[in-house]
Amino acid sequence: MTNTEDNGGPDPVESHAGEGVIEEEVMESAPGETDESVGPDPAAELDKWKDVAARAQADLDNFRKRMAREKSEAIQYANRNLLEQLLPVIDNFEMGLKAASVSEGDSSVILQGMSMVFKQIGDFLTDQGVEIIASDGLVFDPNMHEALKQEPSATVPEGHIIYTMRRGYRLKERILRAANVVVSSGPDEAS
Repeated sequence: MTNTEDNGGPDPVESHAGEGVIEEEVMESAPGETDESVGPDPAAELDKWKDVAARAQADLDNFRKRMAREKSEAIQYANRNLLEQLLPVIDNFEMGLKAASVSEGDSSVILQGMSMVFKQIGDFLTDQGVEIIASDGLVFDPNMHEALKQEPSATVPEGHIIYTMRRGYRLKERILRAANVVVSSGPDEAS
């Protein structure tokens, strides 16, 4: 049995399907339109994808460069934590060396041995790229120095460092520990 026999007319499903095809054909070939306006321009599409590919390549190159730089820095500064933890030990060793030189005199065998060990430690730090931050007599620099106090001084100009209380250290370009310093406030006005 067909739908034609039931209601005497054509099958509505077949009718709609046929109409949909006709509508699509009409939309594709509407008057005044050409085939180029229906689809994207192949040259423009090609340029778009070339641009996308070039950007992706540039992003990949930048990523590779950044990863290489970060890897280099990680290798360069790998010992930073160890060296930071070693600095208080070096400070205490240096204080012991100064105390031994005062009490024992420069001719003591123990003092000479301690001096040799201290020199080895200094050579080790130099080999690792560690430098002592210069401070005495220099202009105070808050990037490298930490001012613990200010004192008047007739001989040291204002804003300059009178003396260092604790040495500062730098690993290549980075500060391991700022130098603790006393800064001059200029001549004492009460004098």
